[in-house]
Amino acid sequence: MDSIITASYAVHFNEKGYEVLNNQLAKSNYSKLFILVDENTHNYCLPQFMGNIEGEYDFEIIEIEAGEINKNIETCTQVWEVLSELDADRKSAMINLGGGVVTDLGGFVASCFKRGIDFINIPTTLLAMVDASVGGKTGVDLGPLKNQVGVINQPELVLVDPNFLDTLNERQLQSGFAEMLKHGLISDAKYWNTLKQVTNFNDLDTLIHTSVSIKNNVVVQDPTEQHLRKILNYGHTLGHAVESYFLESTEHELLLHGEAIAVGMILEGYLSHKLTGLSKTELEDIKSTFLNRYEKVSFTKKDIEAILTLLKFDKKNSHGNINFVLLTEIGTPAIDIKVSSELMLEAFEYYAN
Repeated sequence: MDSIITASYAVHFNEKGYEVLNNQLAKSNYSKLFILVDENTHNYCLPQFMGNIEGEYDFEIIEIEAGEINKNIETCTQVWEVLSELDADRKSAMINLGGGVVTDLGGFVASCFKRGIDFINIPTTLLAMVDASVGGKTGVDLGPLKNQVGVINQPELVLVDPNFLDTLNERQLQSGFAEMLKHGLISDAKYWNTLKQVTNFNDLDTLIHTSVSIKNNVVVQDPTEQHLRKILNYGHTLGHAVESYFLESTEHELLLHGEAIAVGMILEGYLSHKLTGLSKTELEDIKSTFLNRYEKVSFTKKDIEAILTLLKFDKKNSHGNINFVLLTEIGTPAIDIKVSSELMLEAFEYYAN
């Protein structure tokens, strides 16, 4: 499978990825090598990863607790302290082996430590493979608020090994698949229709490659999210607010990222129908596709009010305006659309009914 070349590094797949990684480690003469994992990837992914490493290296393993709730500056501080205790210097490198929490946080930790050390991302979840693998976004949450602190900084390389997907349960796979469905909605109606036909996750290699290519094509044109890259946030304005609310709520179970974004894509599909011309037929297609895959979430009036309050923290906001990415049709997005609170409430009613 061909590597995908970004503006400053490449995403490699399967055996080719390990070949490139081993060459990188051999030629770079890093003073120390650190592998950041969480308890899940430590147990289920690290042995497989180490089995593909050629050469003798004294890896130091740094483990963090799993889950979005631990993607915060306190965890970063703990990792920075461990790096210091283990005598990491500016010629050290960090390999981030895990899902989006590990690669986002690990990239941020590496980008700040000693004003920046090299890092390599090895995504082990479907979500991280198709989303966090491209774009250079690193960072952490601020309390329940998603990705409020971070920098855009590129890894040395990314290695995508779909064999790691065997370690995931169905719910985690579905969470990642939501981002793939988004790629179809914002760029390619044919790809959207192909994804709708997927009934199992046994052989996703080609589809993963397509999703990474779609995201890369966007990011190459707009690396710092000034205009086009905003389209990748379809479903995320309301979806992130839903995710943040459930993250801090003591009355609800946590939603995985893809589950919250699936809600957001239905809600923002309704807004698209009302504001940017998305047809009723395509709106119903979006709604039925997501509700067939993701369990419907119940929202009380209090929940919705709290979720809408969280919108003021969305990163796309400017000059006090909440800016949405909507669709004119499946495959064609529109950016910087203003939406009234009344219409957002209508969207929740549409979702519920």
